[in-house]
Amino acid sequence: MPSVARMSSIRCKFVCTSVTKSKGWGDHEFLYAARFEAVQGGSDENKSFFAATPCGSVEVSTVASDKFEVGKEYFLDFTPAE
Repeated sequence: MPSVARMSSIRCKFVCTSVTKSKGWGDHEFLYAARFEAVQGGSDENKSFFAATPCGSVEVSTVASDKFEVGKEYFLDFTPAE
């Protein structure tokens, strides 16, 4: 079996583009889905992140309405779960 290189942590920078509310389940009346897109510009730091991660999108859901704000930028860290 070929050896697999260990992945180090990777940091990306995304901006929240939408938060939508839908019917929840169980004890949770509502579910909030937040969509994120990779940053592209607006600052030198964002241009640097765009050069390394030029495109991408992520969607996450939560039962709390106040976790993510449209227009706000967030770091997303990928770390192996070993």
